[in-house]
Amino acid sequence: MNSLRTQLLLIGTMAIWGLNISAIKVLTAHFDPMVVAALRMALAAVVINLTLFWLKPPIILGKVPIEQWLRFVLCSVLMIYANQILFTGGMVSASATNSSLIMALSPLVASIMAAVIFRETLTRKRLLGIALGFGGVFAVVFSGAGASLSSATWGDAQIFAAMFSFVAGGVFIQSLARQFHALVISSFIYTFGAVLLCIHAVLDDSVDLSAQALLAAGFWPWALLILTGIVATALCNMLWNHAIAELGVARTSVFQYWIPVFGVAFAMLWLGEAFTWWHVVGLVGILLGTYLGTRRA
Repeated sequence: MNSLRTQLLLIGTMAIWGLNISAIKVLTAHFDPMVVAALRMALAAVVINLTLFWLKPPIILGKVPIEQWLRFVLCSVLMIYANQILFTGGMVSASATNSSLIMALSPLVASIMAAVIFRETLTRKRLLGIALGFGGVFAVVFSGAGASLSSATWGDAQIFAAMFSFVAGGVFIQSLARQFHALVISSFIYTFGAVLLCIHAVLDDSVDLSAQALLAAGFWPWALLILTGIVATALCNMLWNHAIAELGVARTSVFQYWIPVFGVAFAMLWLGEAFTWWHVVGLVGILLGTYLGTRRA
C-alpha cells in the first residue's frame, strides 16, 4: 500500500473514530463501561482473526526471542486492556470539549516518544505542524456554542491516561513491525487484550453480566455495539496498525487531529449546528499541521 493511499484511508478512519466517540458515550448510558469494552474488543478480535485466516499473510513465530513476546504482551496491555478500561470509564463523566483537546495531544506525545526511543528527528517543521494542528483543533472545538474548558474531572484524567497508553502501545507496534506483518500484530494484541478484558469483567463483582441486565438495553444499543466493534474497532485499528508500520507512530498520530473535526462536521449535518469562520480557520490549521507533521525529515 503506497503512502498517499494510506494517508487517505487514515483520514477516513478518523471520520469513523469521530463518530465512535459519540457512539461510546451513548453505549455507556445503556451498558456498564466494562461490558462495552470487553464485548467490543472480543468482537474485534474475532473479526481480525477471521481476516488473518482469510488473507493468510506470512507468519514467522519460530525462534522468536522472549523480548519480542514481552513487547506483544505490553502492547496488548497498553493499547487494549488499559486503554479500553480508561477510555470507556472516562467517557461516562468527561466533557466532549476537554476530551477532544486531550486526544489532540497525542501527536505531540507520539513525536516526543519517537524522538526519545527511535531517535527520530524532531524538526522545526514537525513542531510547527504539531502546533498548527493543535491550534486548529482548539479553534474547531471552541467554535461551538457554550464550549468551554470546565474544571478537570476524574473522567478527563482517565481520557488522558487512555490517550497516553494508546500512543505508548503504538511505539511497540513500530518496533514489532520490523519483524511481523501488521495483521499478525493486530491479531495477537486484540486477542490477548480481549481475553484480559473478559476475565476482568467476569471477576469484577460490580459488573452485572446477567441476561436481564444485558438484554435490558434493547435492540439498537446492541446493533450500535456490534457496529462499533466490527468497523470502528476491528477494521479501523487494523488499518491504524498498518499505518504505524509504514509511516511510524509519530507521523501516523498527527492524523488524530481530524477526529474532532469530523465530530463537529457530523453535528452540523445531523443536528443543524451553525458553520462559522472559526471552522475554516481550524480546518486550515489542521491541514497545514497534517502536511508539516507527516513530512519525512
